[in-house]
Amino acid sequence: MRIVVGITGASGSIYAYTLIRALHQLHIETYVIATDMANKVMKFECGVTMEEIKSYAKVLENNNLFASVASGSFKTDGMVILPCSMNSLGAIANGVGDTLLSRTASVMLKEKRKLIVVPRETPLHLIHLENMTRLARAGADILPASPGFYHHPTEIWELVNFVIARILDSLNIEHELMARWGEKPVG
Repeated sequence: MRIVVGITGASGSIYAYTLIRALHQLHIETYVIATDMANKVMKFECGVTMEEIKSYAKVLENNNLFASVASGSFKTDGMVILPCSMNSLGAIANGVGDTLLSRTASVMLKEKRKLIVVPRETPLHLIHLENMTRLARAGADILPASPGFYHHPTEIWELVNFVIARILDSLNIEHELMARWGEKPVG
């Protein structure tokens, strides 16, 4: 299996970091594309650099439109963009492919591959909602970073894992990040 993870400059880098580490632990080939602002937010929020991410995944430069993932002939099983800023979401929804991140997202849509967009913004205005609707109509899954509480979380990592578990489920990747409704808690 081969997954692309896009990271933008929205708050919520912990989600991307956790997903990348989970994919690595599950032995899934992972490619990471981060915007310049994503690099800054990841360092600020998590204390993690893209250099450190290289121990879990192949990190691609966002300005390298010659990268393999920019082509539909390069087989992938999907792409997750998290956190997804409204700026990046708007570019993708409107067919702007001037960065590797937005071009790769466009490839996912045109090739009918899984594209999961995890917006991390609130409140939303009409243009945000229309752009999300446009992406959903084009075939993307919109999966807001909205953790549930029915599993009685007591620590932040449990809230983060809730969202990551939903993403892995959407990619049909087996995991044990958390118990499913009606199952015993993961211990």
